[in-house]
Amino acid sequence: MGIPLLLSVFSATHDIAERLFGYAVNPFKKILYNVVHYIPNLITIIIIVLIFKYLIRGLRYFANEIHTRKMVVKGFYADWAMPTFNIIKTLLYVFMFIIIFPYLPGSNTPIFQGVSVFVGVVISLGSTSLIGNAVAGLVLTYMRPFQVGDRIKIGDATGNVIERTPFVTRIRTPKNEEITIPNSSIMSAHTINYTAAAENNSHHLILHTSVTIGYDSPWRQVHDLLLRAADRTAMVLKEPQPFVLQITLNDFHIEYQINAFTDQANYMPKIYSELHQNIQDTFSEAGVEIMSPYYISERDGNKLALPDNPS
Repeated sequence: MGIPLLLSVFSATHDIAERLFGYAVNPFKKILYNVVHYIPNLITIIIIVLIFKYLIRGLRYFANEIHTRKMVVKGFYADWAMPTFNIIKTLLYVFMFIIIFPYLPGSNTPIFQGVSVFVGVVISLGSTSLIGNAVAGLVLTYMRPFQVGDRIKIGDATGNVIERTPFVTRIRTPKNEEITIPNSSIMSAHTINYTAAAENNSHHLILHTSVTIGYDSPWRQVHDLLLRAADRTAMVLKEPQPFVLQITLNDFHIEYQINAFTDQANYMPKIYSELHQNIQDTFSEAGVEIMSPYYISERDGNKLALPDNPS
């Protein structure tokens, strides 16, 4: 600023001084002018943001009321409340940005529009799998095939659901292994919900296991022994009563299947283990072999395949 002041002292260089002053001051004037004239747009943006802010806050209140079951909407499950709120919130934010966009400085310039298109293309191309998982997670939320805590089987993985996110589902196996499964994979695989079946009072979950017994053992005796083993097993329901199916009549043996009801899906491995132990005990006590006699030779003189001390 010292040079323009010095030049302004002399009449010969006065015009040059004014021009230099203009170079220095005009940008500030232009900025100040644009700021002052942008204030109405800024106020409009603030009002729009406040409107959407309080609208979302009100929706969050109703969503929390439904989620905590303080408010009940017929046909609308409580676990749908927060996902639905998040969807509506996202749509409202997008709608708010569309309304605000014309009021942003430089929104009409080709550069601003070009950058917006470029960012949109990059996001759409780089997030294909994420969008697929998010859509699958949304579908799973409203299909309600399982909830957190349920014992389920997805493909070859069996365990309890410990977390559900918009993109993945995590389960913990009976061996305490945590498995992360993308939601899109769950949509393309078959899912078994053991907990839902176990807690169904009209059906309950049926556990079943098979044994093969030779034709020399009366089928009524085999049925009785299998039912006795199921009756000794803890966490097997007395009602409905267990039942036995004869699955196949093979060349040298019959396959019997014991079916027992339970309402404790989380203890399936323990129940199966105890049921197998009881089957071994009951058949041993009755002197019936649990084996498949695939050979045709006479058994006279051969030792039976039974424990020496059943107890």
